[in-house]
Amino acid sequence: MNSRIISCPRCGTRNRIPEDRLHQKPLCGRCGVHLPVEDSRNHPLSISDASFEREVLSDPGIVLVDFWAPWCGPCLHMAPVLDALAADYAGQIKIAKINVDENPRAASRYETRSIPTLLVFKRGELVDRLVGTVPLAEIEKHIKPLLKL
Repeated sequence: MNSRIISCPRCGTRNRIPEDRLHQKPLCGRCGVHLPVEDSRNHPLSISDASFEREVLSDPGIVLVDFWAPWCGPCLHMAPVLDALAADYAGQIKIAKINVDENPRAASRYETRSIPTLLVFKRGELVDRLVGTVPLAEIEKHIKPLLKL
């Protein structure tokens, strides 16, 4: 039986969920929060302060992290752009989102003073920063060269 490992957005615990049970709104085995069941290869992955190290800094590839908040209009405007990036670059780049209101440590660590802010990491190292509402084509100008390195 196939299963999927889903990281809890609150506590970072990695939960093994059988694929035939994904439709049942699985809960984290440690803290009980609902787990995001979207396919992180085709949609942005929700991360937290607890999972930042594992999902971003320990990732051997390229990770684009969106620092956002649910009350931020420009952040909401960026959501379809990030969905498109996640779909277009599935398997090449991980797209992650971190809510700055719920996860202040990562926002503070990377001096995120305004949102939306997009940080690009390669092999765990910060390599680029884009601030504000950025068109898809502009983001691609920053990430395509990293794919060739």
